[in-house]
Amino acid sequence: MAQLIADRRDVDFVLHEQIGMVDHESFDEFNKKTIDLIVSEARNLAIKEILPTFKDGDEIGCKLENGKVTVPESFKRAWNLYCEGEWLAMCDDPEVGGQGMPKLVGCAALEYMVGANSAFMLYYGMTHGAAKLVEAFGTEDQKKRYMKKMFAGVWGGTMLLTESEAGSDVGALTTTATKKADGTYSIQGSKIFISAGDHDLCENIIHPVLARIDGAPAGTRGISLFLVPKYHVNDDGNLGDFNNIVCTGLEHKMGIHGNATASLSLGEKGECIGTLLGEENKGMAAMFRMMNEARAFVGIQGFAVASAAYMYALDYSRNRVQGKYLLAGKDPAAKNVTIIRHPDVKRQLLNMKVYTEGMRSLIYYYGKCSDIVRITDDERLRADTSALIEVLTPVVKGYVTDKALEVCSHGVQVYGGYGYISEYPVEQLMRDSRIFMIYEGTNGIQAMDLIGRKLGMNKGKSFKYFIDQMRKTIEEAKVIEGIEALVEKVDHAVSRLEALAQKIGQRARSEKVLNAYAFAHPFLEVTGDVTFAWMHLWRASVAAPRLVEKVGSLEKKAVAAKAEKNKDAAFYAGQIESARFFIHTLLPAAYGKMDAILEGDSCVEDILDVSFGSK
Repeated sequence: MAQLIADRRDVDFVLHEQIGMVDHESFDEFNKKTIDLIVSEARNLAIKEILPTFKDGDEIGCKLENGKVTVPESFKRAWNLYCEGEWLAMCDDPEVGGQGMPKLVGCAALEYMVGANSAFMLYYGMTHGAAKLVEAFGTEDQKKRYMKKMFAGVWGGTMLLTESEAGSDVGALTTTATKKADGTYSIQGSKIFISAGDHDLCENIIHPVLARIDGAPAGTRGISLFLVPKYHVNDDGNLGDFNNIVCTGLEHKMGIHGNATASLSLGEKGECIGTLLGEENKGMAAMFRMMNEARAFVGIQGFAVASAAYMYALDYSRNRVQGKYLLAGKDPAAKNVTIIRHPDVKRQLLNMKVYTEGMRSLIYYYGKCSDIVRITDDERLRADTSALIEVLTPVVKGYVTDKALEVCSHGVQVYGGYGYISEYPVEQLMRDSRIFMIYEGTNGIQAMDLIGRKLGMNKGKSFKYFIDQMRKTIEEAKVIEGIEALVEKVDHAVSRLEALAQKIGQRARSEKVLNAYAFAHPFLEVTGDVTFAWMHLWRASVAAPRLVEKVGSLEKKAVAAKAEKNKDAAFYAGQIESARFFIHTLLPAAYGKMDAILEGDSCVEDILDVSFGSK
């Protein structure tokens, strides 16, 4: 049976050959054998236990009946097994119940699990993010009361930001917090679009809630963060009374039906009590700690769903027989062939392949950067790598999820009419993937963050460090035979991106600020394009010497002859072709976008609201 979530050979290539582990004593126990075993266990859990919940989540979904929210019954077994395996805190400190696993390895495990059912894994994402907030900002009492049970998955977690009137403008929230004599706070307000907001997977749910303390300043300066449990937790750790967090509705959505996206009312039908998490009026700064993790996780969600869509489409194209091979001409005796032999289908599959591979390399690299920050003793390296993570976050969240939808759309197209019906998984994957472009700040907001904050961070040194990392790969690739044309083109692209970044950064700080932000998303797109070109050049620079070892040369006939019988030769040859396709065929489109950004036509600013059309 085909393995339909991720390409294990490519996972191993990125883990062991391209990116590689951080060389540090903290990770000595994570040798190749151990890593391969972890990935195999994650794959087994994903395929055997999580994947069977995929259709249930979509077709049964979550239900709100008599005030109680339920998830599909199959979710419960998968969740219990997931938690028993201690996967929820796999990359966290053993002191909080974690396994201390490198995030690089965690990315590979998550790829399988999220690819199996992204709606199911949202319960993990929200719980883990909330637990990290408690770990970072909680008092000793809060940590003792909540943290370990959250990391164990016994209790769930959420993130209560969004309100119906505020939307992305979090500073406009109206939820209030009134301090009581005992130091706790009475919380009152309503929140919407809360992923995993209420469900029966866990016995309790701990809600980090943004609210404004009575008398606090307006806007984001006056926002504080509170821990508000669904059920009170007594001093002995047992559950107490219901805390009057009422689910008033579940959203009827395009996709991810298996995750309970809830509207919650706090304190409407009785007092709702919370405790301050962190400092008064510092809630947004604290919440951004969770937000950055959440944005990276959204990127993983988009990537994992795209990877699954590619694997399904690839399998289908290798088995679906339809039409004659073009070179058969008008031979009436010619047999129909599998659709993978048709040029347009191959083109679409190659699009899916290169974007999925680019996503995998970038996200695993992002995970390794997180590992460096976590364990390095070199303070300069930690600061530089932290800044690099900041620059890459809009690309990981924004560009990856934009392209994930595109990959899923290609998947539907490869299936043809069958792709559009719910009998086949690509239809659901495409619907599920659409939300990732909106989650945790729309991709337009990610683009604004890139030009508004990240370009100028540390007086431009952070973005320069990002450029330097790409140039490092280019210099290393220059000595590798057979990929000279790829090196030249990526070098040119990086130089153009660096010059463009300076121009649009200057524009954003001038009277042309509106024009700069009108081109923010195109700039995010070209940054992503060049980043993926970097990743593909990096892949090719690793694969080319290994292909020569297997085949003796990079000459096409020799490669073709060996690749038919040698899986490794075929894989490495595929890496060269992926790089060629992305860098020669897709990357040139970025230059047109760069030209348009530089020209800076003012049509977006100039068009009148009324000119968009009348009622």
